[in-house]
This record gives sequence, structure tokens and C-alpha cells, in this order.
Amino acid sequence: MPATTTELQSRLDFALKVAREASTLILQYYCNPSLEVESKGDTSPVTIADKGAELLIREGLAQSFPDDAILGEEFPDKPGTSGFRWILDPIDGTKSFIHGVPLYGTLIGVEYESTCVIGVVRFPALAEVVYAASGLGAWWQMGDSAPRRAQVSKVTSLSDATFCLTSPTRWMKQDTKDAMEAMMKSVKLARGWGDCYGHMLVATGRADVMIDPVMNPWDAAALLPIVQEAGGHFVDRNGKPTIYSGNGLSVVPGLKDEVLRRLGSR
Repeated sequence: MPATTTELQSRLDFALKVAREASTLILQYYCNPSLEVESKGDTSPVTIADKGAELLIREGLAQSFPDDAILGEEFPDKPGTSGFRWILDPIDGTKSFIHGVPLYGTLIGVEYESTCVIGVVRFPALAEVVYAASGLGAWWQMGDSAPRRAQVSKVTSLSDATFCLTSPTRWMKQDTKDAMEAMMKSVKLARGWGDCYGHMLVATGRADVMIDPVMNPWDAAALLPIVQEAGGHFVDRNGKPTIYSGNGLSVVPGLKDEVLRRLGSR
């Protein structure tokens, strides 16, 4: 049985509210010269802002949706009984954050019975948020302006496309390296506007393809419902709409087949 509109709307409203609260916390540490950066076991960076923002969200969930499960990047899983699971990345793009680059975001995704149904991506330093729930559309709000529909572009040719990607050093280690280099030569514009920002550029019609070679579920859970509700596709390199393949791409319908073919979809 699918989640009801009331169940989705209440969780979406909460996610939007708590993402704004997390942004206020995060901005206290942004461009702060005294910010300390630690290294996790996988050598990725983490800060007090990452941990504090996730704790803030978890505390809010304990009050508002105590029966929902939680999967977060920074703290252990919490089981639940409601069928809903929140998937949290308090700062996606921590490297951007610690270098004073504003293209980092707070990601809040929600699954219902293992299907991604809600996504909220808020960019604290840009005062910008993109969000969606299944069947309720995708929306984009900048500052205090009224939200407007988020829609992907109608581009159908790579020669007209804007292509975003994450760190080039990651691609050097992938078996898609040659395909990526060829694609960069085929598009109109290629830029390293990476992490969640690149995916949201696709969802809002400002870019046409964003490819991530390495993704965790918390990197992807908020993205999939937003891109889908905006009329695009969030899939793995084999064309499957999933957050569990370890990689992902956001792409407009007119380029999906061509991009997957070039990546060697199998």
C-alpha cells in the first residue's frame, strides 16, 4: 500500500523546516578560520558542522516521527516500524564547505517501503532549496521568493548540453575514463559543479547531465525523487533508478539513452 498524501506532506513539511534549521547551524561554521577538520576511517573529511547538523535533524525526528527509521552518514542506523526511513547527509560536499565554496548542501531523503518518495536539498550559503515528494511535483525556491516548479531542460543533443561532474581524479580511476573524456569533448559546456549542486542544476533546467562515479545512499536518496518529479532521470550507469549501486547520474530524457550508451550501459 503506498504512502498517503498526508503522510508525505507532513514529512516534507518537516524536512523543509529542519533543513532550514540545520542551515543556520552550518553557517555558524562556514568560512570560520577556527573550524577543525577531522578525517574519518575512509579518509573523507568531517567537521563539527556535519555532526551537529545531523544530530539536530535526528533530535527533531525523535520528537515528530519517532517510529521512522534513520540512516545517516555520521551516526549509527536507527531502526523503525512505520515503513518510512530517513536518509541524511548533513553536508554533501564537505570539501567545498571547508574550502569556503558555497556549492555544498544538506540532503534529506525519505524512503517508504524501500522506495524513495521525498527529497529536500538545501544550499545554506546560497539560501536556495529544491524539494519534491512523489506525486506532488518538484519545486525550487531561492531566498524568500515564492517556490516555482522545478523542471528539467528539453535538450536532446550532447552538442547543446551542459555537463557537470565531480572531481576529475575520481574519474581517472574508473573504467569509464575514456568515455568521460570523449563526452566532455562532445558537449557544449563541461564544468566541475559537482556533488549535489550539479544534480540540482539538472533538476532545475540549468544543466543537462551530472555524473557521479562514487555515491553512497545518503548522497543519492534526496536526489532521486527530485529529479524524477522534475521530469528527468536519476539512474545508475546501467540505467536503473536506484540509490544503491555506488554511482549515479542525473540526466534529461532527451539525452538519457545516448549518455548510457557512451558509458557502456550493460
